Amino acid sequence: MALRELRYFGDPVLKTVCDPVTTFDKKLEQLVTDLLDSVRPDGRAGLAAPQIGVSLRVFSYEVDNLFGYVINPEIVELSEETHEINEGCLSVPELWFPTRRAKRAVVRGVDLRNEPVTVEGEDVLAQCLQHETDHLDGVLYLDRLEKDRKRQALKQARDKDWFWNR
Repeated sequence: MALRELRYFGDPVLKTVCDPVTTFDKKLEQLVTDLLDSVRPDGRAGLAAPQIGVSLRVFSYEVDNLFGYVINPEIVELSEETHEINEGCLSVPELWFPTRRAKRAVVRGVDLRNEPVTVEGEDVLAQCLQHETDHLDGVLYLDRLEKDRKRQALKQARDKDWFWNR
């Protein structure tokens, strides 16, 4: 089991749009294995490749006993119905803020054999799918917060010991 070191808010890799996966080889297989191993500890729901320093479009998830990964994911459907749901991030530890998310989401991508994969979910799984896909687009959940809440969150993040650019 390989738990990869996490990258934290302030690290430029987290604000970079990830490259699509074009080579399906042992290196990609190892990345997927590391993402799956690294999402397993309690308190984790999803993990995107940039959170472990890799700028490729891959994420893993484990929500409500659903466990897997998606390569080159794209959100293909979001419900019109939204809600504010408490959200946190492994790359922004200890901070949780209500974030507006679609209640239902559908992601399409591929697996290690480059075969189509579709993952759909509601509530927490929908939140996870949106959150992890955002990471691959260089977007943190803090970017989605309302103006005043975002200002408060950024100030709190910059005061934390883990903040990358101290």
